[in-house]
Amino acid sequence: MLAASRGIAESIPGTGVTVNAVLPGPRLREGVSAFVESLAKDRGVSVKEMEAEVINKTLRPSSLIKRWATLEEVANPVVYLCSEAASATTGAALRVDGGVVRSIAYPIGPRQGTVASLIVTPARRRPASC
Repeated sequence: MLAASRGIAESIPGTGVTVNAVLPGPRLREGVSAFVESLAKDRGVSVKEMEAEVINKTLRPSSLIKRWATLEEVANPVVYLCSEAASATTGAALRVDGGVVRSIAYPIGPRQGTVASLIVTPARRRPASC
């Protein structure tokens, strides 16, 4: 993704368009929540206990924050990249992964992996939401 965002940004210099990538890490989303709830029910433990066990087994070795990111924590950098404050930020790949550095695919739940997002926005006139 870094090569893609950098390559596209370099191919359109001076156009007023910024190109950046956001690389999300493990995050608490509906599929993961349902997976944890299902495991908790099967094992007869609370959802909190099951979540702690899953986090210990999947994130503890690699995550610096030792928890899943919330959707808002992943979305906030996207909002920044779409704002005028990021008008000089282009060709970047921003990892929002809680310090996980070994991979962008995480086996946590029924659906595996994460998808990086490429964000292309006009530098001068940014949309209200992008």
